[in-house]
Amino acid sequence: MMKTTPFTARHIELGAKMADFAGFHMPISYTGIQEEHATVRNNAGVFDVSHMGEFIVKGPHALDLIQRITSNDAAKLTKGKIQYSCFTNDQGGIIDDLLVYCLEDNEAYMLVVNAGNIDKDWQWVVQHNTQQAELHNISDRTGLLAVQGPNATKIVQSLTEMDILNLKYYTFLKGTFAGVENVLISATGYTGAGGVEIYFEDSGNHAETIWNALFEAGARSGLKPIGLGARDTLRLEMGFCLYGNDIDDTTSPLEAGLGWITKFTKDFTARGILEQQKAAGVSRKLVGFEMIGRGIARQGYEITDAQGTVIGKVTSGTQSPSLAKAIGMGYVSTAHATQGSPIFIQIRNQAIEAKVVKVPFE
Repeated sequence: MMKTTPFTARHIELGAKMADFAGFHMPISYTGIQEEHATVRNNAGVFDVSHMGEFIVKGPHALDLIQRITSNDAAKLTKGKIQYSCFTNDQGGIIDDLLVYCLEDNEAYMLVVNAGNIDKDWQWVVQHNTQQAELHNISDRTGLLAVQGPNATKIVQSLTEMDILNLKYYTFLKGTFAGVENVLISATGYTGAGGVEIYFEDSGNHAETIWNALFEAGARSGLKPIGLGARDTLRLEMGFCLYGNDIDDTTSPLEAGLGWITKFTKDFTARGILEQQKAAGVSRKLVGFEMIGRGIARQGYEITDAQGTVIGKVTSGTQSPSLAKAIGMGYVSTAHATQGSPIFIQIRNQAIEAKVVKVPFE
């Protein structure tokens, strides 16, 4: 049985194309990916991301637990700040990437994890909770909408007294929104288009109230619901990693270009392995590439050099709606990872030329 979100019935009512995503019945598109993508880049759109997981970690041992299981340094967080991080396994692979929200200095945190990894992540956190920090898995009772795009904050601001317009990237506020209390609004998102994410307790008619208020407030400016298809093309243009594609249990944060969230100033799982890897240098790297020849790279396609030797594989690929060219990401051996390196994508038994470029794509 597929899981639902507080908004599933609404998506179906709006005629969204629905599909199974991480065990949830989710909207892939409403009017079409191209159009929805453009709406977010140029105006504002609403994504139902209630399928994401949320864990609360509290008490005097909360920070200690988070420090031991995440790669970034959570001691730097103060109330109202957020950090991108990842859980690493004993071999140095990535169990998941996540956001760490500091609710109270050193005392209370919210971890936001990927929908497909909720059970795996929860087990990992519980398994390492040797000091008995207080843990709550609130995933099933938390609703989450991402309002993204250049006009997103203006629309959201009209529904609250919290200062959303001046909310700095990776910070958050808690307060009343559209008459609903205890709503957390953060300047985060997965689109690179600006905007916020709105977390609320899924009880009573909160979900309906918030959805209706948003679309009423955004009606004049053309606010639209957006599916997960455009969410993927938007994040890919930014070079943001998608778990299960660009990062997984076998890729290290250093290989994935996530050295900036890997801090050796504290002890955490796999620190030793990753320190060795850093000293020796990684043998492969996640890179962005754009197609020169005609064709779209897809996850799993082989990447070769000019001689036809396999040097890696594609992890994500699409036709970029904003840039009108085919782009992708993939792992290649380090020798081929420099910008401008010619690489070839194996598409239907043909070697199609591409080149390594920096991300975000432009």
